[in-house]
Amino acid sequence: MTNKRNFILISPDFPDNFTPFATRLKEKGFQTLGIADSPYDQLSKTLQDSLTEYYRVDNMEDYDQVYRAVAYFAHKYGRIDRIESHNEHWLALDAKLRTDYNVSGYQLTDIPMIRQKSKMKEVFRSIGLPVADGRVFKDQKDAIKLAKKLKYPVIIKPNGGVGASDTYKIENEKALKDFFTYYDPKTSYIMEAFILGDIETFDGIADQNGKIVFYSTFNYSEAVLDIVEKNDEMYYFIPRETPADIVEMGTKIVKAFNVKERFFHLEFFRTKDGKLIPLEVNMRPPGGLSIDMFNYANDIDVFRGYADIVATNEYNEATTRPYHCAYVSRKNQNQPYHYSNDAIREKLGAGLVSIQSIPGIFAQIMGDEGYIIRTPDKKELFEWIQLIHQAKKEDK
Repeated sequence: MTNKRNFILISPDFPDNFTPFATRLKEKGFQTLGIADSPYDQLSKTLQDSLTEYYRVDNMEDYDQVYRAVAYFAHKYGRIDRIESHNEHWLALDAKLRTDYNVSGYQLTDIPMIRQKSKMKEVFRSIGLPVADGRVFKDQKDAIKLAKKLKYPVIIKPNGGVGASDTYKIENEKALKDFFTYYDPKTSYIMEAFILGDIETFDGIADQNGKIVFYSTFNYSEAVLDIVEKNDEMYYFIPRETPADIVEMGTKIVKAFNVKERFFHLEFFRTKDGKLIPLEVNMRPPGGLSIDMFNYANDIDVFRGYADIVATNEYNEATTRPYHCAYVSRKNQNQPYHYSNDAIREKLGAGLVSIQSIPGIFAQIMGDEGYIIRTPDKKELFEWIQLIHQAKKEDK
């Protein structure tokens, strides 16, 4: 045993761009202990070098296996100081392990508040924030009654779901009855009034005392539900300025949910009249390449910043917001594009940060290829987005 602090990373190999969490924590002197079901030789060399030790389990969904892995690390290295995945899928697993091993952070009793949309609404209401009208329904009869009250169209989604997964826009009673022919009867669903507006976010990191030490926002070209429905390209971007009302409302929510020493991703509707309505909370970094966009928009390292908070509760990344930064998608099955990747590299120059191939499981939303671009000029950012999406004109 040593006097070093022990940080267990759950599934540190997924997604690939989360590898720097292990790297930065090890640099800060932590013993980085990974648990996942991937064979060790399939981990990247960088991740292998960033882990003090790796324990492979056969099935991450089998709690007993993961529990024994933590027990092994505790026996070998001593008290476990932190357990974290930064992954929505493992929030409950992280919390159960923390509860069983007396580790600080969200506990098992906190999970309903940060996973169930109905509980989130209760918290929003408790601090005086507006919410979309709606509730969990019991059965088809109850759903029809609720839909008549809310008025069509309505939105139906799992009470404990993530993002737009298994989410439906129901236009009329026939569509609602059809929903009951294909829904999962084991899943609890919530119905909400449809709100016409744009999605905006409040993202950031809170320190050990709950103080927000970094924040940002994303604006989206359209809702994820619409992107999936239309199988369309999309973009979203970090503007250089975060609206004051988002900062104010987001700060209230972070306090109400007792966010400490962790990332957060809060989603809001911005209605056509400018009103802000909280949609849901996600107590982890935003998905895809969004966490990397924080770095590109600010020339910082939020992975290092997080490691500093865990190590000393000091955040040392200076946020000057020099760039607007966007993620722009393309889909291979859509009509041919006017500009090749080589042409885009030539036209955008240093403004093109990277071109990424997106794994199939994410491609429906994030596209087959993703382009990260940045520029100090917002007008130029939108010109580049249009250039990337420009279709090839058919010869006449």
